[in-house]
Amino acid sequence: MIPVTTFKGKAVALFGLGGSGFATAMALAAGGANVTAWDDNPASVENASTAGIRTADLRMLDWNGIDALVLSPGVPLTHPKPHWSADLARAAGVEIIGDVELFVRERRAQAPDCPFIAITGTNGKSTTTALIAHILRASGRDTQLGGNIGTAVLTLDPPKAGRFYVVECSSYQIDLAPTLNPSAGILLNLTPDHLDRHGTMQHYAEVKERLVAGSCTAIVGVDDTFCAMIADRVERAGTKVVRISRRNVVADGIHADGARLLLAQGGTSREIADLSAIQTLRGSHNAQNAAAAVAACLAVGLGETEIRAGLASFPGLKHRMQPVGRKGDTLFVNDSKATNADAAAPALSSFERIYWIAGGVPKEGGISTLGGFFPKIAKAYLIGEAAPAFAATLGEAVPFEIAGTLERAVADAAADAERDGHGPAAVLLSPACASFDQYKNFEVRGDAFVKHVAALPGVSMLVEI
Repeated sequence: MIPVTTFKGKAVALFGLGGSGFATAMALAAGGANVTAWDDNPASVENASTAGIRTADLRMLDWNGIDALVLSPGVPLTHPKPHWSADLARAAGVEIIGDVELFVRERRAQAPDCPFIAITGTNGKSTTTALIAHILRASGRDTQLGGNIGTAVLTLDPPKAGRFYVVECSSYQIDLAPTLNPSAGILLNLTPDHLDRHGTMQHYAEVKERLVAGSCTAIVGVDDTFCAMIADRVERAGTKVVRISRRNVVADGIHADGARLLLAQGGTSREIADLSAIQTLRGSHNAQNAAAAVAACLAVGLGETEIRAGLASFPGLKHRMQPVGRKGDTLFVNDSKATNADAAAPALSSFERIYWIAGGVPKEGGISTLGGFFPKIAKAYLIGEAAPAFAATLGEAVPFEIAGTLERAVADAAADAERDGHGPAAVLLSPACASFDQYKNFEVRGDAFVKHVAALPGVSMLVEI
């Protein structure tokens, strides 16, 4: 835990007592703050009270005596309308912040020079965050990994000299972190997302821009118009900018040439890494993720040799294009996190001959946008509620069977791939659907896929069961 000593003796109201909110309340109390916490869920309030946190309906507070409102990132700050606790705080002139802001203030107070890498973007945040943390750890650095990736930032070890922090930041967290100032800040890309919480694409982009605007080194993917403009603005404001691209040559920065990453400086470029043999970094989307990771690690002082070693040993992010087993020329890949068509596209683009397991609870639009990948699919194995609709979309373009269950799909796909005879193939679980018809969540679905692969005769597993 990171005790939040910067609010010692101050009165703090906190709304939202879920996972990160509860951790924040405990960290504030451990640092000596006078916390009053509340949640719309009575069970969360009871849990906090049992843990020794003072709880009370924030509507009953004298807001004139409150120094800050700490809001959980899941609670609306502006759209579709501000939460009532935010309205009360604003009316009293009380600042509204979140757990990432508490972390950055504590870092400035305790160890302002300890390296801090923050990552945001619409897509690729988690893979890039995990990759950076892996490279740092593989090089022997004391590394703390948290934020939106699933570990509340205030549950990490306290800041100290030489300790590295790698923090994934959602737009909600950035919106609640007005003094966010990472050593290296990464903005990967921007496409429309969470507009119910930000109102417009313009406001969503403005929130994301704050992360790199406050960075010592801003690392920006420039393959979309919003990010390209952000890179220019941040650079004009005096921040050092490193541009990255998976599609285009950049004059100063890192760009991909196929699976090669080229470092461009002062009018010349040279290869800094080759991803072609790294199964966990296949595809152009991962070239962008790796370029961002390389740029960030260089910015915080790592050498090129240790960066390349870290890239080569990256085990991948669980459930995201994760190689889990191999039998002969067939690779078994767990991409269970692909819960819609757009999320499935990177995996389908990364393999040349695919035995595709898809289906579950369909999202709007189904798989119609994936037609460009159909020539790569040797056969599809359809499961869950979406099977009839997906079969209609595939039509005569792709051979398919309605397997129904994941277990049967894995067995049939493995047998067909073994008989293929056309060289390397992938049995790919990339469902393009939610899991809730058959599994609690995508993690449980991915774990089931791994279990079924492990049960196949002659498979060499690449992950622990």
